[in-house]
Amino acid sequence: MIQASSPPPMLSVKQLGLKVNQSTILNDISFDIKTGQFIGLLGPNGAGKSSLLRCIYRYTKPSYGFIQLLDKSIDDYSRQAYAQQVAVVLQEVPEQFNLAVFDVVAMGLTPHKPLFSSMDQDDKNYVYTALEKVGLTHKNTQMFCSLSGGEKQRVMIARAMVQRPKLLIMDEPTSHLDVKYQIQIMELAKSLGVSVLASFHDLNLACAISDSLLVLHQGSLKAQGKPQSVLTSHLLSDVFGVCADVSLVQSASDIHNVVPHIRYHYGYVK
Repeated sequence: MIQASSPPPMLSVKQLGLKVNQSTILNDISFDIKTGQFIGLLGPNGAGKSSLLRCIYRYTKPSYGFIQLLDKSIDDYSRQAYAQQVAVVLQEVPEQFNLAVFDVVAMGLTPHKPLFSSMDQDDKNYVYTALEKVGLTHKNTQMFCSLSGGEKQRVMIARAMVQRPKLLIMDEPTSHLDVKYQIQIMELAKSLGVSVLASFHDLNLACAISDSLLVLHQGSLKAQGKPQSVLTSHLLSDVFGVCADVSLVQSASDIHNVVPHIRYHYGYVK
């Protein structure tokens, strides 16, 4: 009996390396992301998280190795074609947008529209639907620069939704937000039904949201796998330099799943 071949990964990173001025920033990174997976990227400051993400969204050219999206080298995509597949939400929200919220979200249409073309009713419906999903329909005419930090990130998520990507990359988009908005934005990203690669500072939030984790340390991939198998007291000590207990608790969203919960020991510095 001939077995059906499995679909290619959404994203495949193989033996990726990055050197800047003779300094090794990334060293021999390899992992795959399946369609629909939510992958959390962890590591202390300077571990290489943002550098890895920049290589994937083509802001930085890696020194060696390769990256494939849907079984095709990312270098073989035109800029417009790649933007149709990959959307990015960054930690620092652009402040220079002197535009209404609706117009910022509508920028996500750009990869799908011919140059200088105008919006039709279907385009407007995409924008209004995205605004509704992020709870900002009532602010569609408000200036983007007047929004709160959490609202701005929700607008950027809406823009990514309108872009209709197959892969969403998020580089610590919740670092400067209140706990409410951290949870809200990550749950919103997970609800989109696309593949997500997101870097985190909050390890407990990463465990609660992610299907799988990647842990970077000094530019190398220290561990990868399900949260309950990756985040151990030993890894937290080795990678993050903290003393902590890790217990398994029932997931709030899936009673059949358990996730690690980290309790840090204060008054201890490694």
